[in-house]
Amino acid sequence: MVEELARPLVEERGLELVGVELVKEGASRYLRVYIDKEGGVTFDDCEAISRAVDARLDAILPDPPYDYFEVSSPGLERPLKRDEDFARYAGRTVAVTTFASVDGQKSFVGELVGLIDGNVVLRLTQGKGQGKEIALDRKLVASARLHVDF
Repeated sequence: MVEELARPLVEERGLELVGVELVKEGASRYLRVYIDKEGGVTFDDCEAISRAVDARLDAILPDPPYDYFEVSSPGLERPLKRDEDFARYAGRTVAVTTFASVDGQKSFVGELVGLIDGNVVLRLTQGKGQGKEIALDRKLVASARLHVDF
């Protein structure tokens, strides 16, 4: 529901809605909206989206299921969730984890070749099978994120 409410408000400002999450941290519940744009988001972008989305949520949720509402950037290691993400970030290094073991492991780091025939295709750059290309069934992918070596 929050994603459907937030998406048009985010897109009309030329931004991209990356995701929405409701998490419990300690005794508090946080509703987080992640936004992005080419070149990165600014504090002003986050503030504008926060005001717009918060006003809409207040109007429809008199007793919200969260204590705090935040809008922020997804960060350097942004998640890849939609088909377009896998096309857009082809050629970049990503970290992928799977629900079940594939070739004896659940974590993979490599250059993203793309999403091909329902498979996330990587050219492994770290760990077991380095240099090898691997195709991971998208249904087995628990998470995929851009990977940054520090």
